[in-house]
Amino acid sequence: MAILAFVEHRDGKIKKSSFETVRAARTVADALKAECCALVIGSGISSLAKELGPYGASRVLVVDDPALAAHANLAFAKAIATVAVQQKAQAVFLPASQMGKDLAPRVALKLQAGLASDCVGINVENGDLVATRPVYAGKALVDVRVTTPVKVFTLRPNVFTATQGSGDASIETVSVTFDPADFVTAVTDVKVATGRPDVTEADIIVSGGRGMKGPEHFALLEALADVLGAAVGASRAVVDAGWRPHDEQVGQTGKTVSPTLYVACGISGAVQHIAGMSSSKYIVAINKDKDAPIFQIADYGIVGDVFDIVPELTVQLKQALGK
Repeated sequence: MAILAFVEHRDGKIKKSSFETVRAARTVADALKAECCALVIGSGISSLAKELGPYGASRVLVVDDPALAAHANLAFAKAIATVAVQQKAQAVFLPASQMGKDLAPRVALKLQAGLASDCVGINVENGDLVATRPVYAGKALVDVRVTTPVKVFTLRPNVFTATQGSGDASIETVSVTFDPADFVTAVTDVKVATGRPDVTEADIIVSGGRGMKGPEHFALLEALADVLGAAVGASRAVVDAGWRPHDEQVGQTGKTVSPTLYVACGISGAVQHIAGMSSSKYIVAINKDKDAPIFQIADYGIVGDVFDIVPELTVQLKQALGK
């Protein structure tokens, strides 16, 4: 019996959310007295395998094929499902990243498995896996039991802690046979914003809404983000207006984030936005409307004009952090 954790990587580096996924898989595997297996798929990625032992993988399975350089999700899904069958996996864990959300239903279909997505907790009760996930736009949490023999879960990034230990893992190369049909779609180019972390991976996010009044004013948030080493996020209204790129959108129709600190600037707090960031550990809201819904979930609130508060906050943080 095994718990299989899919490991996502980009540009030769394992994503933080994948280390979290492996650690969560190890915790579950220990409770079930099962083996924790990590799965790395791609081209020329064998060197990444050795990084996963300290995060809890007892075995690292590598599917290394030049054809996989194109990151074809159909081929990746086939590889995950094939390895899951070979290893007699009881459950497959994937990060709830853009790639993980695309792969998980494909893998579940191939395995005829039930799927619980965007989980914020996985517990073992009487030998059964119970997943906790948000519902009703994040207003409530529900415990889900997947009843199929094989189960698939996606885990929300920045919720599970990726602690390192002193463990070591055996590394095995696994062969998977692919067909031309597995490569009918492929990623041909990836454009990544440079200088700042992705919002789904960031520990701190400075996010702006319509209260910023225009794209030119996001320079204030970028300056604050630079001081904090943070990512820059945006509400749907901002993205729809063309002020910021879609990959910065936080919310129900954007990205779900769980940073340690979320600074909401000029964001009223519509339910769709709150659904994407309510699990942040600490929320700071800056808005001139004292009745804005964002203050209902904020840990700290500042009622005032963002154009006065954000520059002053940036100055004070520079001094406090010695930057």
